[in-house]
Amino acid sequence: MCIRDRSAGDPAMDALLRRAAQLAPSGLPILIQGETGSGKEYLARALHAASGRGGALVALNCAAIPEALLESELFGYLPGSWTGAAGKGRTGLIEAADGGTLFLDEIGDLPLALQAKLLRVLSESEIMPLGARQPRKLDLRVLCASHKPLDTLVEQGQFRRDLLYRLNAATLQLPALRERQDTAALAERLLAGIAPLVLGPAAKARLLAHAWPGNLRELHNALRYAAALAGQGVIEPEHLPPALQPADAAAPWGLPGADEPTPRGTAGIAAHEEPGTEAQRLERLLAQCGGNVSEVARLLGVNRSTVHRRMQRLQLGQRQVHWRGG
Repeated sequence: MCIRDRSAGDPAMDALLRRAAQLAPSGLPILIQGETGSGKEYLARALHAASGRGGALVALNCAAIPEALLESELFGYLPGSWTGAAGKGRTGLIEAADGGTLFLDEIGDLPLALQAKLLRVLSESEIMPLGARQPRKLDLRVLCASHKPLDTLVEQGQFRRDLLYRLNAATLQLPALRERQDTAALAERLLAGIAPLVLGPAAKARLLAHAWPGNLRELHNALRYAAALAGQGVIEPEHLPPALQPADAAAPWGLPGADEPTPRGTAGIAAHEEPGTEAQRLERLLAQCGGNVSEVARLLGVNRSTVHRRMQRLQLGQRQVHWRGG
């Protein structure tokens, strides 16, 4: 991801990238929020690359390291700090980012005791390794990310309010993949980095119909799976993972199978998805097929009446959208 580029047709991402490009050289601490797999680390690396800072980007996933080891990983330690410590000591990740950028992923999982120590680092621009008596001055830029709403964690007493104020001088909210309008273009770019294959129209329609709870990570894995099965040439629907097949009982955006009755209310929608999002995705799919409901049904492997029932339940007619039955 390059924040000076524009995404392939998604206004929300275009606006976010323009804002990120303006913030990159500012030195401000930035909080990146977004669902798991939505590209938070990619954005952090792009921010660092555009920052003009000469040092390295040092990344730490706060949720991936046991709490007992987090302090030494972050702050480092001097030789002989405790029994069993490395004889030469160890430089912590915070100090290793001096002159560059420290990226703290899943900052919401940082223990409260370490939150207080991190706050001091940010406030004083200095660090005290374990076993040291004198602090060391630092020049670093801090980026952090979380899929959890930090405001909620503050209210629950799990995150320090004063640290949140230090970390979110600016906040960038990455949209979920199911909310973006450039899914097809993203898939083609990712596929180009995997294998010299082409996405067939029917396979592309399946990708557009999926809710992508795993976001970009799930999309990338789905394309790797499809590339392995396709071998060469064109990726067709049968090459896609089981979760993207219409026979799957957990059809991701809630379109029932050919013989399945349409649920009442919103029962057929995936638990994480709002009805409006599903309607937008169905509209995009209809638009791609030139408004031909029969073509949509063919691409998804369901009956035309199934698509009509879902359109009626989502009230697409009341949204002033007119489609032809094909």
